[in-house]
Amino acid sequence: MTKLGRKKVTEVRGRGGNIKHRALRIDNGNFSWGSESISRKTRVIDVLYNATNNELVRTKTLVKNCIVRIDATPFREWYLKHYDVELNKKKVEDSAKLRGKKSKHVEAVLKNRKDNRKVDQKFIDQFNSNNLLACISSRPGQSGRLDGYVLEGRELDFYIKKMEKKRK
Repeated sequence: MTKLGRKKVTEVRGRGGNIKHRALRIDNGNFSWGSESISRKTRVIDVLYNATNNELVRTKTLVKNCIVRIDATPFREWYLKHYDVELNKKKVEDSAKLRGKKSKHVEAVLKNRKDNRKVDQKFIDQFNSNNLLACISSRPGQSGRLDGYVLEGRELDFYIKKMEKKRK
């Protein structure tokens, strides 16, 4: 029963003298962006949805396969560096001023990357609020770690619909 809060991990003795790391509270983790094949450590902001029990959402309990809101800043910074494209519409003007001179080779590489990139519009819209929806893929109460992946594509559509139903 891992809660959302400042990190507190205890060691628990298991069979054979092995040690488990049980996360009692945890507030950040390693989340991957599957279509871009990157992973970044980021802060977990809130627990939004759990298919098994609404009580786990109310008490902000982190379990496997629960949907959480994470901070999008590390992914946005990587995208700006890798593609030279700002995902947050509010900061487009600011980033244009900050860009310095680049060599022709670097500009050609960035141009090629820009031409070949494909990202879903609903996914990009999440960057305006600086929050991304993610799913937890590890078991924090068993491993003491919080790992997961960012939702995109049909899975993102599915959970957005589920959460809108819940609100109504």
